[in-house]
Amino acid sequence: MQKEMKNMIHEKAYQKLANLSIDKVLESFSSSWDGLKAREVQRSKEQFGVNKITDDKKKSIVYTVIKSYVTPFTVVLMILATISFFTEYVYAEPSEKDIAGVLIMLVMVLLSGTMTLVQSVKSSNAVNKLQNMIQITATVTRENKEMEIPMDQVVCGDLVKLSAGDMIPADLRLIHAKDLFVSQSAMTGESFPVEKKVKNFVSTNNNQTDYENLLFLGSNVVSGSGVGVVVRVGDNTLFGKIAQDVADDEKKTSFELGVNKTTWLLIRFMMVITPAVFLINGITKGNWSEALMFAIATAVGLTPEMLPMIVTTNLVKGSRDMAKEGTIMKNVNAIQNFGAMDILCTDKTGTLTQDKVILEYHYNTSCQEDREVLQSAFLNSYFQTGLRNLIDKAIIEATSKELSIDEEDYFKIDEIPFDFNRRRMSVVIKNRRSNQSFLITKGAVEEMLQACTHINQHGEIVPITPKIKKQVLKTVNELNEDGLRVLAIADKEVNNQLDDYSVEDERELILQGYLAFLDPPKETASAAIKALKNNGVSVKILTGDNELVTRSVCKEVGLGAEKMINGSALAKLSDTELEQTVNEYNIFTKVTPDQKTKIVKALKKNEQTVGFMGDGINDAGAMKVSDVGISVDTAVDIAKESADVILLQKDLMVLEKGIISGRRVFSNTMKYIKMTASSNFGNVFSVIPASIFLPFLPVAPIQSLFLNLIYDTSCMSVPWDNVDAEYVEKPKKWEAKSIGSFMRWFGPTSSIFDIVTYLFMYFIICPAILGGGFFSLTADKKLLFIAIFHAGWFIESLWSQMLVLHVLRTPKIPFLQSRASGILTLVTSIGILIGTILPFTNLGASIGFAPLPGNYFFYLIPTIVAYLLLVTMIKKIYMRKYQELL
Repeated sequence: MQKEMKNMIHEKAYQKLANLSIDKVLESFSSSWDGLKAREVQRSKEQFGVNKITDDKKKSIVYTVIKSYVTPFTVVLMILATISFFTEYVYAEPSEKDIAGVLIMLVMVLLSGTMTLVQSVKSSNAVNKLQNMIQITATVTRENKEMEIPMDQVVCGDLVKLSAGDMIPADLRLIHAKDLFVSQSAMTGESFPVEKKVKNFVSTNNNQTDYENLLFLGSNVVSGSGVGVVVRVGDNTLFGKIAQDVADDEKKTSFELGVNKTTWLLIRFMMVITPAVFLINGITKGNWSEALMFAIATAVGLTPEMLPMIVTTNLVKGSRDMAKEGTIMKNVNAIQNFGAMDILCTDKTGTLTQDKVILEYHYNTSCQEDREVLQSAFLNSYFQTGLRNLIDKAIIEATSKELSIDEEDYFKIDEIPFDFNRRRMSVVIKNRRSNQSFLITKGAVEEMLQACTHINQHGEIVPITPKIKKQVLKTVNELNEDGLRVLAIADKEVNNQLDDYSVEDERELILQGYLAFLDPPKETASAAIKALKNNGVSVKILTGDNELVTRSVCKEVGLGAEKMINGSALAKLSDTELEQTVNEYNIFTKVTPDQKTKIVKALKKNEQTVGFMGDGINDAGAMKVSDVGISVDTAVDIAKESADVILLQKDLMVLEKGIISGRRVFSNTMKYIKMTASSNFGNVFSVIPASIFLPFLPVAPIQSLFLNLIYDTSCMSVPWDNVDAEYVEKPKKWEAKSIGSFMRWFGPTSSIFDIVTYLFMYFIICPAILGGGFFSLTADKKLLFIAIFHAGWFIESLWSQMLVLHVLRTPKIPFLQSRASGILTLVTSIGILIGTILPFTNLGASIGFAPLPGNYFFYLIPTIVAYLLLVTMIKKIYMRKYQELL
């Protein structure tokens, strides 16, 4: 009931704002048509709040701490520690009370949780720092001066200027609009943009989003222009209210889903093995409390509790490495998708080309340079207030070199903004000297011909006949074949008395000439496409340009341009036909924004990992549905907002470096998961038969816990390991089933040598030292027998676990063809040293070890060498079967 009341109050407030006169709205926020005064800005912040959405879940340090320490694996450890505490301490005899096992498990929890927490905080700080480099801004008027400010600095009462591509920075009341169309899909789910108008009265029966004179944070301008006064900011906006009411988590990436699947796979495996170990040892040894502790130690051994920390560390390190290469990860969990990407969809302009358009020719319809054509183009580009692009800049730059135009001789009456369906834009200009008004339009040639009924030929205005239209298209095609992009320029005289024009006025125009632009390919484009191809990423071009221009550029950069398909042909295909067609073609021309989105969706249905690189408003939809959206820091606001990755340079070479970094992150994550899972599985595989046949436990619970503590601590160095160059040449996708096969192949391999060590220690080393077999010894000597046995297996198990990391981290021959990083080598060496010395220390004696004779090491070294050679041989067979190792 309380929530419903709040909603009603909220709706009434918007109704009031929508129905107030503009002057009253401005007065309510101490603003005016000149914008806020400097002294009013701070007061507005204090009175109405700041323009930031509170996200308690993400920002709360308590939430971060809980998330770091409470993972499926640490929960398992804490449950096991609790059971151990009661069995080994609370209910144990005074002389048998032992809390060491509990302490080791708690140390593991604290170590894993603390390192995860540290890396999570680093991750959050790194993302915030990097995102500060990619600020989304708003253009506001303050004290009659336009200025661009960060979106979070917008306050109530600000006048915000809007044009195509802009994000709505707060909730606004519209005070001026011209053909303003806004996408509210984030708010309403409606895919089609809605037109917004300045109205003094709206119906009170509508929802807030239906009010034509209100704009909302979370939406964006599709076309047109406008000005709005800010009436709500931050948590007080409609978007802010929705964010507070809806607590749904963001959609998880395939990387996160893969980690979750693996986590529960290992937990299910542990839940099957642990009861089996408990029953076997309870039945064979008769000591059920000891069997329970051993089962607990086995469960700990099967728990890769460092997995959350390894994953987080990898992501943090990866995002930092990528930032150094000019790639900013807005969403660090998208790193794996970045590395897994096997198809990159991208626009042509600015990606393959230099992103610096040059106006080569300004022809009249007879293909002669014409100053009047250039002047008309200049007036159109100079006075438009919508989405000014590289073409407008090229026109203005060329005009400044060739003509001297006094802008004061003209003033703009109105404009008809560009949109991606009409593919043209118009301005209405009045010449102060002649007192004549003209509508000047420029746009794509085919769309312009639809709006033109006449043509200026040699100074004579004649109707456009089919023959003339054919000649126009032939002329344009010839220019296109030379790699030039061509726009048409047209005009007509209009009524001086009108001051409001719309798309309906773009008719009966007179075609005046052509504007031919050169957008030369980048010097790095050919090499970048080749590098991406070598790395398993195929490039697909999705462009609004025509076939001839696109073919010319694609040939120059080494993209096969034999097969192309245009938007008209795509529009005729069914969904099933489209899914087949997108695989057959790499170049798509004259496609609309909606078609770009459909192409990406079709590729994803074909089980491809699709990246989309774009920088315009027409790219935002495709970026959102792709596996990884890629944009640049110079892109329009909505493109940057939709992206997972921001490039600091619009260059495919930078992108290629980012992809390699993503694959390195994936590699080191998989190293830990696969090697730890197989190692733990191998230990269990050897412990079960040993438990059946040995008259004592093959390893004491406390010793097993120590072994896992040393091993897991050493694995913390894995994120800093080297990655083979060959590994990053192909996209890598997360497959949980590959972890199972890896465990089955390499786990039993280590078990062979564990069992051999059991036999060697039981039948040779221990009897040689003590002068007889186990059953022939006194009780004291039996305890010594067990202590020596445990020490021998402990050292062999530790050496094999540590050194096999070096073998399984690479498909190559370890140490010779591929070497681990210095950090990994140092940490594993220290781990081996500590574990080897432990049985000879008082600490070792306290956990049940006894010193080993020197001849033990004459057995150990050849055994470890034989084990590593066998693993290397199995590795080769495994790779022949599965075509990959990690």
